[in-house]
Amino acid sequence: MNITKILVSQPRPTSEKSPYFDLERKYGVEIVFRQFIKVEGLTSKEFRQSKINVPDYSAIILTARTAVDHFFRLCNELRYKVPDTLKYFCVSETVANYLQKYVIYRKRKIFYSETGTMDGLIPIIAKHNKETYLMPVSDVHNDKTVVLDNNKVKYVKAVMYRTVSNDFKPGEAFDYDMLVFFTPAGIKSYIRNFPDYLERNVVIAAMGSTTLEEASNVGLKVDVTISPEAPSMASAIALYLKRLKAEEEKGERKVSRVTTKVEKEQPKAIKQDAAPKKADTTKDNEADIAAAEKRSAAAKKAAATRKAKAEAEKAAAAKRSEAAKKAAATRRAKAEAAKKK
Repeated sequence: MNITKILVSQPRPTSEKSPYFDLERKYGVEIVFRQFIKVEGLTSKEFRQSKINVPDYSAIILTARTAVDHFFRLCNELRYKVPDTLKYFCVSETVANYLQKYVIYRKRKIFYSETGTMDGLIPIIAKHNKETYLMPVSDVHNDKTVVLDNNKVKYVKAVMYRTVSNDFKPGEAFDYDMLVFFTPAGIKSYIRNFPDYLERNVVIAAMGSTTLEEASNVGLKVDVTISPEAPSMASAIALYLKRLKAEEEKGERKVSRVTTKVEKEQPKAIKQDAAPKKADTTKDNEADIAAAEKRSAAAKKAAATRKAKAEAEKAAAAKRSEAAKKAAATRRAKAEAAKKK
């Protein structure tokens, strides 16, 4: 399949050094960034219905930059001034650095997991077990909270934003050869927008265990995903495009060889067609004679084989007869000896 246009269901990278742009330059594909889902923040009125009072908490657990944005947005709408004493526990260094958008980093108590996972954050939280923890989440959050529950961390989940389908407009072009998914919600949105999704001849790329599971549940075949050989989605797509290109070049070389062969044989065929009929007749006669000689030799060889086989069978029969006579003589001798006794 020829891949010319790819839809990546993520926001467009802010840096021109993104590996996705390298894919465009190297493989001549067009990459469009368009999310199948979008995040909407809860209004302050909606959040108040949860009965959660943000000032009651001394520490915040942050799992994504989206959580950071909506925490500070809601605090602003609630007219709550975030105190300098608030402690931030981030799932990764990336999230921790993102806090600089809202606070002076060096003047705040900010902690983060060295491994980029919730498991790596648990030992740090354990050292601050007297804190009261609040965790901003989406209405559909992943299994990060399971790690906290398993380690008996006392915290409260605060739904501050929600994930909704980013519907395609009627008549909006959808001429993509590959779709790239990162969340189960993205796949659900795709199905919602295109009920005939199984009939669409597109390559599916996906990453994340829950995303792959959702794809399997709805019958989508995933052709591209991360692996030890390609640990990022961009590198996985690059590997897939590289293999496609290699197959295409192999096919072109095969066509080229066939074409060259035909071109070489064409003058020969024309020359043969232009030769005198007499020559063709002589050639045919010679071929017939050669075929007859070949058949005669084969017949002689077969006859000789049959003769040799018959002689071998005759010799074997004689040998068996001789053995039978010898055995009979032995029996008679034994019988006579028994009578004399």
